[in-house]
Amino acid sequence: MLAFAQSDAAGKRVIPGTPVFDGDSAQAGFALNAMCYSFNSKANRDAFAADEEGYMARFDLTEPQKQAVRARDVPAMVAAGGNVYYLAKLAGIFGLNVQDLGALQTGMALDDFKAALMVHAVTERRVNARELVS
Repeated sequence: MLAFAQSDAAGKRVIPGTPVFDGDSAQAGFALNAMCYSFNSKANRDAFAADEEGYMARFDLTEPQKQAVRARDVPAMVAAGGNVYYLAKLAGIFGLNVQDLGALQTGMALDDFKAALMVHAVTERRVNARELVS
């Protein structure tokens, strides 16, 4: 089952076992996220595939960020400040989708992650406008 958010002593959001993307993470991961955003362009995806090291150097990734990319270690990319929505662009190059990323980030098997999402799914009965005036 997915964990619910809590706060630490400093009031920062904590989700057990999951790095939370906040302002500090955004600053730490700026270069990695900027690189991933660049993958909106096919030419940039092709340039990365042709020369990963050179492409990472263009964005001045930190050594931990480079190592995480080299190892295809998505949880390490998240820990290095990667935002899952930007990382999805890079993960797509690796053949992964957002649910794959969620499973990796939580340490769950993909099918278990999907089942956990469904447990938390909320559905509402649509109300007909005529019912509101009756």
